[in-house]
Amino acid sequence: MTNPFIFNGYEGAELFFDRENELETLMKCVSSKINVTLIAQRRMGKTGLILRLIDELKNSGSNVTPIYVDIFATRDIAELNKCIANAIVKIFPDDTSAGRKLLGMLKGLRPMFGIDPLSGSPQVQFSYQNQTEKEHTLEGLLQFLEQQDDPILLAIDEFQQIREYPETNVEAMLRTYIQRLHNVCFIFCGSKKHMMTDIFSNPQRPFFSSTQFIGLDAIPEEKYAQHIQRMFSEGGMQIDNETVKYVLDWTKRHTYYTQRLCHDVYELNAKSVDVDVVRGCCDRLLRLNEPYFLQYKQLLTDGQWNYMIALAKEEEVTQPYANAFLKKHNIGATAVARRQLQTLIDKDLVFEETTKECSYYRVADLFMLRWLAREY
Repeated sequence: MTNPFIFNGYEGAELFFDRENELETLMKCVSSKINVTLIAQRRMGKTGLILRLIDELKNSGSNVTPIYVDIFATRDIAELNKCIANAIVKIFPDDTSAGRKLLGMLKGLRPMFGIDPLSGSPQVQFSYQNQTEKEHTLEGLLQFLEQQDDPILLAIDEFQQIREYPETNVEAMLRTYIQRLHNVCFIFCGSKKHMMTDIFSNPQRPFFSSTQFIGLDAIPEEKYAQHIQRMFSEGGMQIDNETVKYVLDWTKRHTYYTQRLCHDVYELNAKSVDVDVVRGCCDRLLRLNEPYFLQYKQLLTDGQWNYMIALAKEEEVTQPYANAFLKKHNIGATAVARRQLQTLIDKDLVFEETTKECSYYRVADLFMLRWLAREY
C-alpha cells in the first residue's frame, strides 16, 4: 500500500486530509469572484490546499480556469513577469485558440522562447530596455487573462515576496491593474504573517481591505488522531491512543512535521506501533537533519544562536523581553534581546503567532526546535 502520509507536494484528493471548511470557503469566493488572502505558517499546508482547490474546480464541472504561480524565488518585476507568463503558457498551449492569441500578444513584448531542461515545458523570457516595459508586460499578461471567455483564478503563492523587490511601486501598480479586472479572481498566499497582514490590513497600503482573509491553523487534535489511526489500521498496523498523542504533541499538529514523522513510522511496517517506536523515528529525523541545523550555527552570532536555544527550551515564549526569561538564559539586556529576536524573525528562523489568548514566539523549524532543546 502507498504510504498515505505525504509531506512534500500534492498527490491528489484521496490523500488530502481535512480543510473541508477552508476548501468550501475558497470555492464560494472563487464562484463569487471575491479575492482572498490566505495566510499560514510555512509548511502548514496552504499550497496543498490551493492545489486541492484546483483539483476541485477541475472535477466539479466549474468553468473557472485555475492558474497557480509560486513567486518565492523572484527578485524583481522582471522575474515576476517570467513566472506568471510561464504559468499561463502551461495552461494555454500554442495549439489552442487561446494559446495562439497568447503567442500573438507575447510577440509584441519581445519574448525569448525556450524549453525547461528538467521538465521539458516551454519557457518564455523577456528583454527590457526600461522599467516602463516591465510594467507594460505585467499589465499585458493580466489583460490577456481578462480577455478569456471563461473566468480565471490566479493563485499567487508567497505573495509577500513583492516586498523584497527593488522597485518601490509594486503594490500600487498591481492594485491598479487588478482593479480593472472583472474576469480574474485572485488568491494571494503568504507565509510571513506580519508582512501579509501589513499589505492587506494597513489602511495606508494600496491593497487595504480588498480581500477576504482565510487563515490555516493546526488541524484539531481529535480529528488528526482519528485520521492517523485509520491510516495505520488500513495499512495493517495498530497504533494506540497514547502513541498518537505523543506524535501530535511532539509535532504540535503542524502539518508538515506530523506528516513527515508519521511517514517514517509507517515505513517501518511494524504490526504494533508504540511510543518507543515513535521515539526512535524522532531520533533518526533529528540526526538526519543535524548537519543542516549546524550550518545555521555558522551563520548566526553567538548571541543569536543562544537566543534560538532559549526559545527552543521554552518551546513557546509570550514575553521574550521579560527579565526572568533573559536572566534564565543569559541573554543580556532588553535592547540586545530585541535586536537578536528581530534578526531571527527577519531570517525566518523564528515566527510570531497570535491567538485569541496571546501572542508567542517560537523557533520556526520544529525539528530544529526539538534538536536544540535536546542538544543544549
